[in-house]
Amino acid sequence: MRVTPFGAAQTVTGSCHLVEHKDFRLLLDCGAYQGANEERNEEPFGFEPRSIDAVLISHAHHDHIGRLPMLVRQGYPGRVYVTEPTRLILPVILQDSLKLMQEERERLGRKGRETPPLPWDEKDLAELYGRMEEFTYYQTRSLGPFHYRLRDAGHLPGSAFIQLEAEGKTLIFSGDLGHRRKAVLPDPDYPAQVDLVIAEGTYGDRSHRPFAATLEEFAGILGEVIRREGKVFIPSFALERTQEILFYLRELEQREAIPSVPVFVDSPMASKISEIYPRVRDFFSPEVQHIYSQGHDPFRPRQLDYTHSVEESKALNLMKGPLIIIAGNGMLSGGRILHHLRLGLPDSDNAVIISGYQPRGGLGELLIHKAETVRMFGETVRVRAKTHTLGGFSGHAGRDELLDWLDSEKRVVLVHGEADKLQSLGQALRERGKTAFLGEWGRALEV
Repeated sequence: MRVTPFGAAQTVTGSCHLVEHKDFRLLLDCGAYQGANEERNEEPFGFEPRSIDAVLISHAHHDHIGRLPMLVRQGYPGRVYVTEPTRLILPVILQDSLKLMQEERERLGRKGRETPPLPWDEKDLAELYGRMEEFTYYQTRSLGPFHYRLRDAGHLPGSAFIQLEAEGKTLIFSGDLGHRRKAVLPDPDYPAQVDLVIAEGTYGDRSHRPFAATLEEFAGILGEVIRREGKVFIPSFALERTQEILFYLRELEQREAIPSVPVFVDSPMASKISEIYPRVRDFFSPEVQHIYSQGHDPFRPRQLDYTHSVEESKALNLMKGPLIIIAGNGMLSGGRILHHLRLGLPDSDNAVIISGYQPRGGLGELLIHKAETVRMFGETVRVRAKTHTLGGFSGHAGRDELLDWLDSEKRVVLVHGEADKLQSLGQALRERGKTAFLGEWGRALEV
């Protein structure tokens, strides 16, 4: 068995790994690059799509599924295997991605610039949807010479880490591993001891604070801003993070840790995801399932409202606080959150809460490092609002959790992380007597 990274090799996004045995070629994820690496999305895959026999998907985040339609357009002939939540969520993510590509080309056209053809379109999406086939956790199934088994990764509803076996050799692909000890999703399962693990290392250089401390700080920030009648801006990913924040806002209201104030989710995609959640309730923690069974929505604070149109989004900027605005995108590289921050950052009564990964050099990193001004939409914006970083909300395992998850493993290749973070995690693994190295794009490894 041989595995070759063709994405997420010393980068956080673009997950894509080719596993070969005999004449069978199996792809693990086919994700898009995000942030500074977006221009790589229309580059060649590094392998011939027509030669791939099957695709297994770990979960529905864009950096794990975003190039599937392009794979289909370029001749991939086979099936795409997904869990039930991934099958339901995937169309929402990819249709939004197509919309953004179309809008970008329209902007270029209005400026009189050349508009490149779309790398994929609605026809490719329709073809992809017809190729999807569901698999479930904990059942062993076969694909060509491989036996595969999925276990819960605790990162999203339906997220999985994948175990592959062929002729006595066993490989595990972690996908993205969730952050333990939070209430919304089950903790990740532990892996069996295998010959090689392809492990993510997004937070390989640092551990998260205890989540109880994160939640206490969250309540304190909200209470302070609400008392001075300011606005809280929370850049958030439409899938998982938005719903998790809503869960804890509801919980904090319920135990009167914060007063109830208007909460706006300014993300049409987040609204669609939230509509899917009740259909996949069995993939959540027992606590969330119990709340559903009582006839309540676990993800609904008392004064929750979803905005849909651009006009509704703009109207939020005319409203007075106290209020909370949760808007995309979570990495601050685009989306409605930028318009709210352009108008809200100059007001010292307001606050920004960063709840997830921010790429280097981006707006989020500038705010975290207390920039006095930032450039937005061609103008200089004064920053008076305070920025708070709550890494405990992260959907990824921290360094201590990764080391714990890999405790029984002997040989690990690290992917899905910036090089310095992977090097830090690799050093810690080697100090524990393990063989650990960084995955390299296009470099094959024997299992």
